[in-house]
Amino acid sequence: MNTTRPAAPIRLYHHALSGHVHRVELFLTLLDLPFEKITIDVFKREQRNPAFLARNPFGQIPVIDDGELTLADSNAILVYLAKRYDASGCWLPEDPVGAAKVQRWLSVAADQLANGPATARVAALVGRPCDDSIVKESKALFELMNSELGVQPFIAAAAPTIADLALYAYTAHAPEGGISLEPYPNVRAWLARIEALPRFVGMQRSATAASAA
Repeated sequence: MNTTRPAAPIRLYHHALSGHVHRVELFLTLLDLPFEKITIDVFKREQRNPAFLARNPFGQIPVIDDGELTLADSNAILVYLAKRYDASGCWLPEDPVGAAKVQRWLSVAADQLANGPATARVAALVGRPCDDSIVKESKALFELMNSELGVQPFIAAAAPTIADLALYAYTAHAPEGGISLEPYPNVRAWLARIEALPRFVGMQRSATAASAA
């Protein structure tokens, strides 16, 4: 494991309302790594500009530049940062079972979370109706998380891992998409444990937050 600190601040291509970006920003902060944010205005579709597409042909944020490396995809970036800079070795377990449990929830973050609570929040942000099936799937996900978090304090292990970071933002901000967290006390307690981590930084609340509270 190479735990050398970056020679120059890592560049994070960023938007303040993106939960995918937030998970990377949070991990950079928790690892106390130097980084600078470069704002990409997704509402103006700056992610489709040729200069950005050269970094990520899919036209998605986040992207990081770390020296000569350019890397896209939030979960891939979490894995890279853990392998490259996590001196503790705790954020991404090396043992087969621990690593598999983290990967399971990274997959959930990319599928059920992105297509459920995150999609409901985006619909609210842009003023688009949200399909009832999305709300139903979101509640099913939170019921599962609530059950598993009744057994252990963090989603994949007894200590926090990158799986928790991948799930945090879109769960914490689910009420902005009209999905209440009140029925899920273990989820709310888990969010509080993440927010109590040293150097924690939250994600900006959207304009829908006041009406969702």
